[in-house]
Amino acid sequence: MATRTDAPTRREQILKEAARLFAERGFHGVGVDEIGAAVGISGPGLYRHFAGKDAMLAELLVGISDSLLTGAKRRLDESDRAAGVAPEAVLDSLIEGHIDFALDDRPLITLHDRELDRLRDADRKLVRQLQRQYVELWVAVVRRLYPDLVEPTARSAVHSVFGLLNSTPHLTRPGSLPDRAGTAELLHRMARGAFAAAAEA
Repeated sequence: MATRTDAPTRREQILKEAARLFAERGFHGVGVDEIGAAVGISGPGLYRHFAGKDAMLAELLVGISDSLLTGAKRRLDESDRAAGVAPEAVLDSLIEGHIDFALDDRPLITLHDRELDRLRDADRKLVRQLQRQYVELWVAVVRRLYPDLVEPTARSAVHSVFGLLNSTPHLTRPGSLPDRAGTAELLHRMARGAFAAAAEA
């Protein structure tokens, strides 16, 4: 994800280009040869890394769900180890992590919206399982900050905030967003405002 600083492996390069191409033209609109050309290898050469396009799609969609959950758990573990971390700071940390995903991995958001149903049943169920765990982790943090917020409302608020943060791929016109820092700040304020509004309802 966005925090990685070492050079990507060839496998990671393939996945990045596959995500971009799938998001731009759809899963069935992209051939193996095009993905290979994007990373400088022959189409058949891709089969040394992946069994085919279906395997790439599964790794992309399962991978990002797993990455979001793992990152959120890491942030919570860091908060638990630090003394005196306020509930507001814990929620802020989760929001920041999801904003990094929303701004830096936009093709994966588009890919999830369009292509999730193309996964094999087992892979799709795994994605849904990881997503449910991610949502419930957020729900627990939100209710720690707003203890009077009932669980169904907290869950609805979490889903609404995800919808807000994941809307960035649709804002692609020139000037539709400020610079990255400004966009991150705006999204963060809107997310916190949504949770506060839910707690006041």
